[in-house]
Amino acid sequence: MKHLLSIEQLTPGEIETILRRTAEFKTNRGKISTRPLAGQTWALIFSKPSTRTRVSFEVGIRELGGESIYMNAADAQLGRGELIKDTARVLARMIHGAIIRTYAQRDIEEFAEFSGVPTVNALTDDEHPCQILGDIFTVMEKRGQIDNRIVTFVGDGISNTARSWLFAAGKLDFELRIASPKRYQPKPKLLKRAGGRVVCTEDLQSAARDADVLYTDIWVSMGKEAEEARREAELGPYWINESVVKLAKPDALVMHCLPAHRGQEIDEKTFEAHAQSIFDQAENRLHVQKAILAELAR
Repeated sequence: MKHLLSIEQLTPGEIETILRRTAEFKTNRGKISTRPLAGQTWALIFSKPSTRTRVSFEVGIRELGGESIYMNAADAQLGRGELIKDTARVLARMIHGAIIRTYAQRDIEEFAEFSGVPTVNALTDDEHPCQILGDIFTVMEKRGQIDNRIVTFVGDGISNTARSWLFAAGKLDFELRIASPKRYQPKPKLLKRAGGRVVCTEDLQSAARDADVLYTDIWVSMGKEAEEARREAELGPYWINESVVKLAKPDALVMHCLPAHRGQEIDEKTFEAHAQSIFDQAENRLHVQKAILAELAR
């Protein structure tokens, strides 16, 4: 594995290796003496702000023996119009890897192509692969294997997290249900490309029934602020609350990739009732990203 740009580009075997190493890193945190990033410096290039992603990557790099440099758009010539491929070729002579959080998927792919250094997608408008790998690990940690489980995604079914879940369903043997208004459902072409067992429906109740996992995300992602009023109106019925949870399996996991807007995609009472799982999910970003970095450093 040279880069981690997309769930779509990973093989099932690569996913299994990352998840296995995630378990090892979590179990042995603070006890492992090996430092696969020793002597290395990784750049975090973020066009979008972050809490969990930035902290988990910076801590992960340090725990693996490396150093990190944080750059936002204002710190780099990218913010003044320098081409991605030129920035990539400059940084490649100075750093050992890059972790990029930006808008266009094409930008991160172009950086990887022209830099040649290991490159990690820390979020684009198309995908959020590190998040979903951490989420899959969380499901497996709490419920055993994810195969033959039912994961129900509630809300914007064409968001970056939903798309990564979609590709994961095509790689691993679980059923994905997407409960969204029609305009927020993946197009048939994308569903065919992803493969897997995927059901898209406007019927939230049927999607939630007997689910093993209920998953949601914010309705208004970064870059979509101008659509806030319309999105709130259209996605309003698609949220996780007590009545939806009662339709799922008795031990169903309620998951949220954070930040949470209580009263929108999830209600306060439901969030707090499942806070342990949600914050375990957030913690697991650290462990899965250490596994990814260790694999890329090989």
